[in-house]
Amino acid sequence: MATNIPYIELANGVTIPQVGLGVFRMDDKEVANSVKWALESGYRHIDTASFYDNEEAVGKAIKDFGIDRKYLFITTKIWNNIRRYDETIEQFNRSLQKLNTDYLDLYLIHWPAAGFEENWRAMEDLYKQGKIKAIGVSNFKAHHIEQLMKSATIAPMIDQIETHPYLQENDLHKYLKEHHIVHESWSPLGGGVNKVIDDPVIKEIAQNHQKSPAQIILRWHIQRGEVIIPKSTHEKRIQENIQLFNYHFHLSSEEMNQIAQLDSNKRVGADPDDEKFLKDSTTYATQND
Repeated sequence: MATNIPYIELANGVTIPQVGLGVFRMDDKEVANSVKWALESGYRHIDTASFYDNEEAVGKAIKDFGIDRKYLFITTKIWNNIRRYDETIEQFNRSLQKLNTDYLDLYLIHWPAAGFEENWRAMEDLYKQGKIKAIGVSNFKAHHIEQLMKSATIAPMIDQIETHPYLQENDLHKYLKEHHIVHESWSPLGGGVNKVIDDPVIKEIAQNHQKSPAQIILRWHIQRGEVIIPKSTHEKRIQENIQLFNYHFHLSSEEMNQIAQLDSNKRVGADPDDEKFLKDSTTYATQND
């Protein structure tokens, strides 16, 4: 199925589809189905991570579908228990093997746990060797990026952060734009705990456009210039999530402002400044590796 998903250009000229499929907390069967439905619907961007423990399932689903690798944009991430230079190279190679590919389109540091500078040093070398098309970070606040840039020779091309109408990250959004770092949103629909799709403002706008609340929220992200990776294990929702580029479906300035008023700093995930989470997640990952 052909789609008109736009691409966003990164600082190095590489382009990324503005909508992708996230596979967080999907088991192998769910990955197989969701990746198949996504590729059938026109998705060309899949986002996973070593911590999700489903890279191998993603690689198999892509292989089973039979699409040429050059048409895909594949992202994975390195977890908090891997921090040394040599460990980063080894983990990268493990991810490549599981994904059944010889290069990555995007490699991210998953969280700003202590020691991320060594990850970045290895990632810069892999990038210079042509094994990664683009490198970036995830869950980094501005001060984390500033810390990274004290030793980095290449700036992150993307920062993948929790973003939705209840956590709009406007200051960080502005910072990323000023520094030519693309803003990518995880949990763009707010996750089940926040129930953003049930917000009366969202529901009213959805009714006015005869669209689903999820489509309204995703369209809001698109018009902010973000890359989005909504997760779904339902075929219909996977299809709906890329039906955002119809010429007649555009949120007005007034509607964008209405949604802007919903910002309430409500997180689904951890705060990247929560040192206890970063430390505990490192220990947890080490014990369960």
